[in-house]
Amino acid sequence: MKLKVVEYLSKGEFPLGEAEALSLYRAMRRARFFDEKALTLQRQGRLGVYAPFMGQEAAQVGLALALGPGDWVVPSYRESALLLARGLPIHTLILYWRAHPAGWRFPEGVRAVNPYIPIATQIPQAVGLALAGRYRGENWVVATSIGDGGTSEGDFHEGLNFAAVFGAPVVFLVQNNGYAISVPRSKQMRVDYIARRAEGYGMPGVVVDGNDVFAVYLEAKKAVERARKGEGPTLLEALTYRLAPHTTSDDPTRYRTREEEEAWRQKDPLLRLRQALEARGLWGEGEEAALLAELEEEFARELALADGAPEPRPEEIVEHVYREMGPDQRRAWEALRRGLHLEEVW
Repeated sequence: MKLKVVEYLSKGEFPLGEAEALSLYRAMRRARFFDEKALTLQRQGRLGVYAPFMGQEAAQVGLALALGPGDWVVPSYRESALLLARGLPIHTLILYWRAHPAGWRFPEGVRAVNPYIPIATQIPQAVGLALAGRYRGENWVVATSIGDGGTSEGDFHEGLNFAAVFGAPVVFLVQNNGYAISVPRSKQMRVDYIARRAEGYGMPGVVVDGNDVFAVYLEAKKAVERARKGEGPTLLEALTYRLAPHTTSDDPTRYRTREEEEAWRQKDPLLRLRQALEARGLWGEGEEAALLAELEEEFARELALADGAPEPRPEEIVEHVYREMGPDQRRAWEALRRGLHLEEVW
């Protein structure tokens, strides 16, 4: 199977209308703004361990905006940009990263599940959600995302095979940022492109320049339309790079060079899109300053909402697991409610 990397910006092409392109830029800039603020909050002790996505905005936002309003996203832990672009309020996301139970309850209308921490476990569940929509007579598409390292997990392969066999309406996005935490792609696999594996499951595999939001958005739209028409899943590989640490407890200087990082900074997805917009007279310093002022005001308002959230009750830790509590869950809930230690119950 011959694979070609889909790209537009490197060729000087501008395949979208002005409104679409500006919407993509605004969503990406908003995501980057959140990421920068979240890193600051974590360093101040006002956020837990955080997984930054800086440099991967095009992959996440491009996918998010390609979906319809009734579609679902099933994210992993680095998909904060995807969730923001799908309508999750900033204060909810802040509370999620504070491990506050209020951050686990997404508002009505935000069709997203909580980010998955165990690697690749979201893949089979995304397929299940897609098939549930079919059984319910819904026409939703499910998008889920994973990193290159996660594609070595069994759940990834089982989920793709399951989706292909049943023709599930799923878009699988692989954000190939070159590292499984600290392990480079060359030491993880022998295929040149992860999308090549799609052929083994009987689904299309597409490779895009993951720092080119036009490429991600347009190919994701094709995959979504294909899924909605009943033509099954697609594996979309976005070649990108994580400009920040794996998490706020990581030191990337131990496994990659400054030269490598600097080379990728020249391919920053925000920089590339902004330059393309400026070249067409669609953006400038005035527009950027106005947007940043708007984002600053929004973040301050949302942070105040998060800071004002009431302290969680102990029993909330076992709520929101199932629609109805099972016997063990009920006993734990009642014990925590009475202020007992769980060992006193078991």
